[in-house]
Amino acid sequence: MPRTSNRSSRGGKRSAVSRSQGKPQEPVLQGWKAVVHEYVTLFNQAEIDRFPPVFTGLVKDGDHLSRCSQRLYRMKEQELLRGVLPTNSQTKAELLRVSESSSGTEIVATIGLHIKRTMDQSGRTYMEERCERERIWLNAEDGRYYIARIEPVVSERRPRFNASDLNSFPLHLSEEEAGDYRTGTPSIPYINYDILPVFNHQRAGARYRRDLAAAYADRWWEEPNPAYETFDVNCTNYVSQCLFAGHAPMNYTSRRDLGWWYRGRSGGREQWSYSWAVSNALQVYLSGARQKGLKATIVHSPEELELGDVITYDWGGDNRFQHSTIVTAFDAQGMPLVNANTVASRHRYWDYQDSYAWTEATKYRFFHIADEFL
Repeated sequence: MPRTSNRSSRGGKRSAVSRSQGKPQEPVLQGWKAVVHEYVTLFNQAEIDRFPPVFTGLVKDGDHLSRCSQRLYRMKEQELLRGVLPTNSQTKAELLRVSESSSGTEIVATIGLHIKRTMDQSGRTYMEERCERERIWLNAEDGRYYIARIEPVVSERRPRFNASDLNSFPLHLSEEEAGDYRTGTPSIPYINYDILPVFNHQRAGARYRRDLAAAYADRWWEEPNPAYETFDVNCTNYVSQCLFAGHAPMNYTSRRDLGWWYRGRSGGREQWSYSWAVSNALQVYLSGARQKGLKATIVHSPEELELGDVITYDWGGDNRFQHSTIVTAFDAQGMPLVNANTVASRHRYWDYQDSYAWTEATKYRFFHIADEFL
């Protein structure tokens, strides 16, 4: 379902979804695809206007219309306060999955939306991108389709592990390793040279390469690096890779609940720490005091962050952090723009008020990564 040409409107541009090409479809299928086409066109225009689109007879899901309106009003208010004007929006839609009833009168379609917005702020422009998914339920009535229900796939809210998993002890320790933990001796920082063999083994006094962390984040924001496992909830795995690319040293312990490390998968067993892959575990690790390895300082405002620093997100305000991002750029006012995975994002404004995951209870934790690692 590729994007077609843009059309100017209210000073911006919008894009639409083309009808399928190639093998002719049955008339009933053409009907529902035309409805999805119209929905994505209106969705895209709303990304510029920041006003709820008028879905006359098209969308009959009152809950989603309310949810969409609240998100757009948040975006408009935030961007007005920032002095930001969206000047262009392009939305490319892709059909990911389709299920239909035998009669063809009921359709469930999962679509991927790749949104690019050009932002103007104080005479400077930058582009932000994000990739979202929605499930759309379509029903036929009086010879035409309408959208009965829309469900955003809010992957940022889904934890990879539950609380009981975080207390588990799935990997066997050698006698030497077990002895280290009985005596409280910390493990030395560890680099997995199978992944990045070019690193020098002498890591003492390594400097955090913020530029390399941000460059890695921009390279792999939309596609997974095949050198690593990819998770359904991939945000913290992605941020950890970025930190490692910036020369942050692993603290290898072989225990899932200790250190910050990754060794891949062996014999069907996952060999990485929770702090590598779970947002709440990463923020606990970064909050801890240590003399060696990856270290960070909690700062109190986003203005204090630098390139390559980390933000974690607690959507419910209950001190259980579910999402992680890394700072990759700054807007004209010096506020952080971040990259993320799961919902792939590039140069997105740090507060995430444009996300359906955001709530009034949302809390943030800002981590300034140390400039040097011992």
